[in-house]
Amino acid sequence: MAVKMRLTRLGDKKSPFYRIVVADSRKARDGEYIDLIGTYNPLKTPEVVNIDTEKAKKWISQGAQPTDTVKAILVKQGVIEKKNAEKKPAKKPAAKKESKKE
Repeated sequence: MAVKMRLTRLGDKKSPFYRIVVADSRKARDGEYIDLIGTYNPLKTPEVVNIDTEKAKKWISQGAQPTDTVKAILVKQGVIEKKNAEKKPAKKPAAKKESKKE
C-alpha cells in the first residue's frame, strides 16, 4: 500500500481550506484518510498552517511520501530539511535526428 501525505480540500466555492492528511494513494482526493496531521489556510495573510510535527515526523519515518505541495509546507514549518538532492532532475531535450536527403 502506497501511503502519501497530501492535501484534502474543504471550504466553499472560491474559498478553499485544506487539511493535511495521510492517505492511501489509491483513494480519492477528498475521500477516506488514515490520519489527520494538520490544516492549511492559503487565504489568510500570512498563510495559516497548523501541523502536528510529531505525527508528521512519525509518518515520514514510516515511509509516507509527501506530495510536492505538502513537502514545501513541511520545509517552511521546519518539520523536514530542504535537500538539493531531493529535487527532480530536469529532463534533457531529445536529440534531433538528422534526416537523410538524397
